[in-house]
Amino acid sequence: MSSHEQFAVEEVSPSYWRITFSNGEVNLIDPDTVEQLAELVTRIEQAPELTAVVFRSVNPDFFMAHWDFLSDRSRVAAMKPAASGLHPYADNMYRLAKVPAVTISEINGRARGGGSEFVLATDIRFAGPNAVLGQFEVGVGSVPGGNPSGRLPHLVGRGRALEILLGGDDFPADLAAEYGYVNRVLPEGELERFVDAFARRIAGFDKSAVAQTKALVDAESLPTEESHGASLMAYFKSAGRPENAHRVRSLFERGLQKPDGVELDLGRRLAE
Repeated sequence: MSSHEQFAVEEVSPSYWRITFSNGEVNLIDPDTVEQLAELVTRIEQAPELTAVVFRSVNPDFFMAHWDFLSDRSRVAAMKPAASGLHPYADNMYRLAKVPAVTISEINGRARGGGSEFVLATDIRFAGPNAVLGQFEVGVGSVPGGNPSGRLPHLVGRGRALEILLGGDDFPADLAAEYGYVNRVLPEGELERFVDAFARRIAGFDKSAVAQTKALVDAESLPTEESHGASLMAYFKSAGRPENAHRVRSLFERGLQKPDGVELDLGRRLAE
């Protein structure tokens, strides 16, 4: 049985694409996401004129909730390494950050865990007033695997990175912008129009100039390929340990992965 396409690509023009993510009630990330994102990143890399890419969500409440705790762990563990030698999940995050096109996240709703890691792998993050970001993994006994430990210190500084990663709490849009977790917050109803205009502006510029400028910034600011591998290995070693099963079980009892349960207020409920 084939999986549904989670990334709907709208080629607005050869230089500008809008990509909308859709996967279930709360937009979970699962093994299909990993495989489809790998194909999508390759497609972005190989598009000759593509200069700006906007990532959006079909769900106004959940940009990408987080990794699906009920997904097949053995399937993930058995994924063959990418050409880089990295596991495909780590490879996706590393490659997405380095594509020649400028990638922009249009964040409505929640982006926690792997969702936060995804937007951190994009170049620019714009948020609506109801956006919420966070890395809650320590609260369920895991190490974040998509290398937010490699990205956040460059964006927000060491102290704030540790606050985000070790506190495991939610960061609403305004605080996320104050910290540098996102670029800015747009007023209610203005996010989509602003992001579209910004993307069209960049898409109208010379691709070579944009790509070379981005590459120079990347050389000064992106974490190494090795750090991506180390982050995911730490996740694999820490996730799913039996001594933390009660933490995840408690969250499921309170509506984890449901649109009207603990997901709405995960940061606060995590510590209960």
